[in-house]
Amino acid sequence: MIKTLAIQVKQQGLHSFTRQLQQLLATLDLNEGLCSVFIQHTSASLLIQENYDPSAQYDLENWLNRLVPENDPLYTHTLEGPDDMPAHIKSALTATSLSIPVINGQLALGQWQGIYLWEHRHYSGSRKVIIHLSD
Repeated sequence: MIKTLAIQVKQQGLHSFTRQLQQLLATLDLNEGLCSVFIQHTSASLLIQENYDPSAQYDLENWLNRLVPENDPLYTHTLEGPDDMPAHIKSALTATSLSIPVINGQLALGQWQGIYLWEHRHYSGSRKVIIHLSD
């Protein structure tokens, strides 16, 4: 089964969509299987990360921004603004798909794990995430 989620983002950073994915799973008749998640963008990525202390997310964002800064004079792909090429690099360094087991109708996440869309641009809008559920 394939579904599409539209994840609303308001800015650069990590945006949890764990609850949306869990709600989708609750409407389906899938007891055991695999949930594959894929983002259809080249300037954002996906991440399973700590969901308890927001400082972990803040530190990840700051670290990646330091590693891949905007306005690097080596960038030639600058037509779409100073955040675009760094966003492509960040997406290449992270993940565009995730696989999460489904056990007893629930995502098999650890107690402190959440699923995030990592927006790498200074962007406000909707990002498409494809969900493939199989048993």
